[in-house]
Amino acid sequence: MRTPLIAAAALVSLATGYPAAADHHTAGEMSHHNHAAMQAMESALSEANRSEDRTRDAYRHPAETLAFFQVEPGMTVVDYMPAGGWYTRVLVPYLGSEGRYVGIMPDPANADNPRMAEYFGGLPGGFSESYPGWNLTGAPISGYASGEVPEDMAGTVDRALIFREMHNLHRSGVLHAELTRLRSMLKDDGMLGIVQHRAKENAPASYTDGSKGYLRQKDVIALVEAHGFELVDTSEVNANPKDTANWENGVWELPPSLGSKREELKQIGESDRMTLLFRKRA
Repeated sequence: MRTPLIAAAALVSLATGYPAAADHHTAGEMSHHNHAAMQAMESALSEANRSEDRTRDAYRHPAETLAFFQVEPGMTVVDYMPAGGWYTRVLVPYLGSEGRYVGIMPDPANADNPRMAEYFGGLPGGFSESYPGWNLTGAPISGYASGEVPEDMAGTVDRALIFREMHNLHRSGVLHAELTRLRSMLKDDGMLGIVQHRAKENAPASYTDGSKGYLRQKDVIALVEAHGFELVDTSEVNANPKDTANWENGVWELPPSLGSKREELKQIGESDRMTLLFRKRA
């Protein structure tokens, strides 16, 4: 499950024009990607509206990550809490006109504190106002607060993806409601992909409650499996051994936030991240 897949990494490098980080790749990243999918990914990553996004590709490995999640053109994909749209600008052109992109934001009614409820409440409107300005072509786009998802979307989604947001779900009290919602939206064979800032396995509880942005991998797996999913595979594609994951002010001290303004942290890059794939359990 964790054998390096150097050949697949090289294929991604050739297809995208970006160097492959062979030491970060594990078996499975490219096994479900055919030539047409690789061409679609090459085109998506080359879009002109990604000129600023492209500097993060070396840390986020979008081609390898979506391959590991077995995302294919033509699928219906939920992007959970798309934030500034970094993955939106990859997924919409990649999924193509036969696919569907759905941005889902947490239901503020489930938040256990007013600050997070206010934050969640502003996300759907912000997304709807932002994406027309991104000039995207490809999959049709829709966005919803999770409490307002149309009933007819139940059982229609191929993949649900959560990029670097599990800590926000955990610390705000909405984790149960949101994972339950995503599970209901997935097809019987649908899968959930998660990328999350990774704490050390011996990190104290005070550091892994979500407030620092880091969670332990075994905790994330246990939480997701308790909500009706089974772990399919793990990948080290987004690992970064340079990250000590013990920053006083959490993950936001690192790029791209660089909250502490410490220039030397730019050499570390973005956080160490777990990459997990789950299947909806019957």
